[in-house]
Amino acid sequence: MQEFQINGPDIDLIGSLKALGIAETGGHAKAIVEEGYVLRNGEVELRKRAKLIIGDLIEIDDLQIKLV
Repeated sequence: MQEFQINGPDIDLIGSLKALGIAETGGHAKAIVEEGYVLRNGEVELRKRAKLIIGDLIEIDDLQIKLV
């Protein structure tokens, strides 16, 4: 499991995908979310602008990222 430290109380989902290097562009990040590849705390997250907070667990395929 990988950890990702956020600055501030939250970060939006597509912003985190870009910051982690999972998505190359904002459009790529949106496509990943729209296609249902992202799990947030065990459930599919389809909201591109969902606010992620400390403690959230994001899963994409075999990659797990814990926000700290």
